[in-house]
Amino acid sequence: MASTSVSSGHFRVAGKEFPKINWLKSPNLRSTYFLLFFVILTSATNGYDSSMVNGLLSLDQFAEYMNHPSGTTKGLFSGIMFLGSLVALPITPYIADGLGRRWGICIGAFIMILAVVVQSVSFNVQMFIAARFFLGFGVSIAHAAAPLLITELCHPQHRAIFTTIYNTTWYLGSIVAAWLTYGTSTIPSQWAWRIPSIFQALPPLLQITCVWFVPESPRWYISKGKPEIALAVLAKVHAEGNADDEVVQLEFEEVKDTLAIEKQAEQTGWLELFKTRGNRHRLLILVSAGMFSQWSGNGLVSYYISGVLDSIGITDSDMQLKINGVLNIWNCIVATSMCFFVDKLGRRPLFLVSTFGMLISFVIWTILSERFDATHVKSNGSAVVFMIFVYYTFYNIAWSGLLIGYSVEILPFSIRAKGMCYMFAMVDIGQFFNAFINPIALEKIQWRYYIVYCAWLAVELVFVYFFYIETKNTPLEEIAKHFDGDDALVGGNAATQKGRAIEVEIEGMRNASVAEERVGIVAKS
Repeated sequence: MASTSVSSGHFRVAGKEFPKINWLKSPNLRSTYFLLFFVILTSATNGYDSSMVNGLLSLDQFAEYMNHPSGTTKGLFSGIMFLGSLVALPITPYIADGLGRRWGICIGAFIMILAVVVQSVSFNVQMFIAARFFLGFGVSIAHAAAPLLITELCHPQHRAIFTTIYNTTWYLGSIVAAWLTYGTSTIPSQWAWRIPSIFQALPPLLQITCVWFVPESPRWYISKGKPEIALAVLAKVHAEGNADDEVVQLEFEEVKDTLAIEKQAEQTGWLELFKTRGNRHRLLILVSAGMFSQWSGNGLVSYYISGVLDSIGITDSDMQLKINGVLNIWNCIVATSMCFFVDKLGRRPLFLVSTFGMLISFVIWTILSERFDATHVKSNGSAVVFMIFVYYTFYNIAWSGLLIGYSVEILPFSIRAKGMCYMFAMVDIGQFFNAFINPIALEKIQWRYYIVYCAWLAVELVFVYFFYIETKNTPLEEIAKHFDGDDALVGGNAATQKGRAIEVEIEGMRNASVAEERVGIVAKS
């Protein structure tokens, strides 16, 4: 396993330490990170949607227009979006790997815009549900490409922070939707719900307009046989245009050689994650991360807060919208703050503290819900609201940002896009389950349904303890060493024994090819 020890005030590339840089004082890096804001809007769009649906279900105007939907129909309003996302997953890696990360974002954004138009003009339940299916289809395509671009473009010093921040912007979208829905709730017409729906088109519109100003992934350029463009991107973004910078040269050689080794090994298929011990370990983490991020009880509030609050006596629509809005602001503050500790504290400690805290707070949440059901004492209901905030504090320590940040970094380039699909598939299945089953279960068995999550959180804690490993302070290509040891396909100055052997093989093939060309030239002459 590779060492993660790095001196304070330094970052590491290819086994060498370099002084940390201030990105605010580097014009190209500063402008790149500003432009990456338009890439992370994909996650914000996802957050906007969940909060908007939550808000719409609390609006009398929406309920009346949709003929007071049952619990099953309410579940479909949210759940069908995740089904659309799941259906799109098989094609997403071919778009991101074939056309590029930026094209993946734009294609997904375009589909989202069309879906929002249909959703906003819906005149019945069926039309609304169909629009949300295609909205999920578009989100899936953009969501599969955006984190890849971020993690492959960022400076190695900032990669972990920015990749982790990506998923926390879910809450930015959620905040806007929560308060916009609250603001339009006083409109005595169908515009109360149509305005929030129309506004959902803004993030994808901004992405289509601005994402082309973001440099494409240098790793993608290398994979397409364009190393000179990749070097130019690395130099511009990481060294203010200096292609001879030592960090840039080390990065370039490590990425170029590693991708050549991966290509020679031909490990690019969907089944690669099942073939080696290291890849099976990755698969366990990916599948569990997608599952745990949605099946930890958070889905009860994210997509059906009105039902949770109804069960503790808070039935006023205005109060429900306020609680939803304040909760999302708090979530955003906690989740974003924790992004700056992923390399200082490490991934594994954050996951363990987060999961243990969720377990304890959810047990207390369940007990208080039972007490309210038995006594109808208002203070017990208020205490449940407080525990919801405590629960989400722990959830956001790890499961918000690191869901993407940890998943994307543990995958080698050759299977990164496909590997993320396994994780996203579990997220979509979990979200569909939450959106469709939670309202029904809460309606039928009320607080007793929480006991299921208490038991499941205990299982999560044990799994995280035994299978989640530390990767902090490790360059992207070198993280493979944590999973594969000496069999890791890593090139450049940090090459493993297997990596060097394949490099020798590649060099031999290259020399043989050159010799054949020379013989051919001599024969022709």
